[in-house]
Amino acid sequence: MEPQNQTDLQIRLARLKREGEERAAERLAQTLGHPYVDLTRVPAVVDALKLIPEVIAREAKLAAIEIKARKVAVATLNPELPATKKAINDLEAKKYEIKIFVTSFAGLEQAWRLYRFVKNDAEDITGRVKIEEKRVEELVRRLTSFDAIREEFRGLDFIKTTPIPVIELFLAGALSIGASDVHLECGEKSAKIRLRVDGLLHDAFNEVPLKNYTTLIARLKLISGLKINIRDASQDGRFTIGLGRKEIEVRVSIIPSEFGENVVMRILDPEAVSIGLRSLDLRDDDLAIVERQVNKPNGLILNTGPTGSGKTTTIYAFLRYINNSEIKIITLEDPIEYRFEGVEQTQVDAESGYTFANGLKAIVRQDPDVVFVGEIRDLETADIALQASLTGHLVLSTLHTNDAVGAVPRLINLGVKPVSIGPALNLVIAQRLIRKLCPDCKKPVEPGAETKEKIKKFLDDLPKRVDRSKYEKYAIFEAVGCDACNHFGYKGRTAIFEFLEGGGKLEETILKEASEVSLRKLANEQGIVTMQEDGILKVLRGQSSFSEVESVTGKIGWQ
Repeated sequence: MEPQNQTDLQIRLARLKREGEERAAERLAQTLGHPYVDLTRVPAVVDALKLIPEVIAREAKLAAIEIKARKVAVATLNPELPATKKAINDLEAKKYEIKIFVTSFAGLEQAWRLYRFVKNDAEDITGRVKIEEKRVEELVRRLTSFDAIREEFRGLDFIKTTPIPVIELFLAGALSIGASDVHLECGEKSAKIRLRVDGLLHDAFNEVPLKNYTTLIARLKLISGLKINIRDASQDGRFTIGLGRKEIEVRVSIIPSEFGENVVMRILDPEAVSIGLRSLDLRDDDLAIVERQVNKPNGLILNTGPTGSGKTTTIYAFLRYINNSEIKIITLEDPIEYRFEGVEQTQVDAESGYTFANGLKAIVRQDPDVVFVGEIRDLETADIALQASLTGHLVLSTLHTNDAVGAVPRLINLGVKPVSIGPALNLVIAQRLIRKLCPDCKKPVEPGAETKEKIKKFLDDLPKRVDRSKYEKYAIFEAVGCDACNHFGYKGRTAIFEFLEGGGKLEETILKEASEVSLRKLANEQGIVTMQEDGILKVLRGQSSFSEVESVTGKIGWQ
C-alpha cells in the first residue's frame, strides 16, 4: 500500500473511532438523563478549568468547562463514578451550582490540554491576571463619556502599570459608552487603542509603549485561553466578565501584522439580541410580511448584508418570536456569539470536520422543526439547506449579497440549480444599520421648496401597502452633538430593510431568467420598499438624517 493511502486510511480509521466514542457518550448521556457535550465543538474555558486541579480532574475523569458567576458546567466521562461524584460534591460545598454534562474521553483529553495555560497563569510573576469585575463595574459607573475615558488613559503610567488595569479600563470604557468592539493596533513606534461606537472607530489612546503592548497582548491571550508562544498565526478565543446581574462575553481575534500583533475584541452584550420581533423598528407593512413568512412550517428565509449589519440580531428576533415548547430549534453557528435559552446551539469546528455542510447533514437527522445555519458559503451547504426547506423544515440562514434580489444570482453562482430555488424560497431580506440622531441635541431643519416637492413625489410613488398617513406631518432633523452622545450627534443604531417574498411568480421568473434585472422588475411589481427608501422614511420620522442614509446606501436617487 502506498504511504499516502496508508495515511488516508489511518485518518479515516481515527475519525471513525472518534465518532464511535462520541456516539457512545451521547447514548450514555441519554441513559443517565444528562445533556451530552462534544468538547471538540464547545471548547473549555481556562477560567473554569482552574476550579479543579489537573491531577484531580484526570483522576475523576471530568473537567470544569464553563463558569458564569457561581454556575459551573462540568463535563464528565461518567457522573456515576465515585471519584467524579466526590469532585462534584467538593465544588458544591464551595457554593457552586453545578450542571453536569457527559462527554467522551477524547473530549476530556482535549479539555485537559488547556491546563498548560492554567500553569502559565499560576507561574506568571509580573502581576495579577484575573479581571476584577468590581473594578470594571466601578469604572463603568465613573466613565460616563468618551472624554473621561481618554483622560483616564492619559493618567495611566504604562511603565509601572500591569496589563490588567489597562484591560479593565478599555473594557469598562467600551461598556460604558456602548462600543461594539475594542481595537488594539500595533504601529512602528507605539500602539493605539480604538473603540467602535455605532459602526465608527474612535481613538481612545494612541501612545501605548510597544514593550507594554507586548505584555498586554500576552495577558489577553491568557485570559482568552490562547497560546502565548504563537505570534505568527491568527488565533480566536473568548472570555466572560460579570457586570451586575448580566454577563458579557468578549470574543477575541488576534492576527499578526507588520510591527506586532493586532487584536479585535467583540463585546457580546446579551441585551443586544434580547429584543423581540416588534422591537426591530419594522413598519407595519413589513412586519406583516415577516409574520406571514416566519409562521410557515417550512421554506427558506435568507438574510443578506455585510458583516456587522445586524443580521444575527434580526434572525434571533425571528427565532425568539417562533420559539415555544412544541417545536425544536437547532442552530449551526461560526462561532456561537450569544447563548439562546430554549434553543440547541452548535458551533462549526473545521478541525474536527464539523463544517456547515457536515453539521447541517447531522442536524437534519435530529428531527428539528426549525434550523438556523449561520451562513451559506458553498454549494453543498446551499443544497442541503434547500432540500431541508423542501422536506418539512423552516430554514433560516445568511448570505453575502448587496441587496435582496442579488440572493438568487448568488445561489446560482454557487452552483445551485434554479429549479430548486423557487419552490424553497419564502423570503429574502436585505438590511443595513444606520445611526440614530441623539434625541437630546438633534436640531430641526426646515426643508426648502425643492426638497419638499421631492419628498412629496417620493411619498406618492411608494407602494400602496405603506401607510402614508404616518408621514403627512413629517419632521427633518440634523446632528448637533452634546455630552449625552459624546458630541457625535448620533446615539445608537437602527436597521433599514428590504423584503423580497417568494411564491409562484418568483419561481416562474427564476426558471425563465434569474438575472438581477428580471428579479428587480418582479420586486417592483411586488411593491418592494428598498433599504434606501426605508431609510428615508426613518428620516421623515425624525430618527436619522439624509446624510447618514446616504453614507450607508449611497447617494439618494430622488424619483
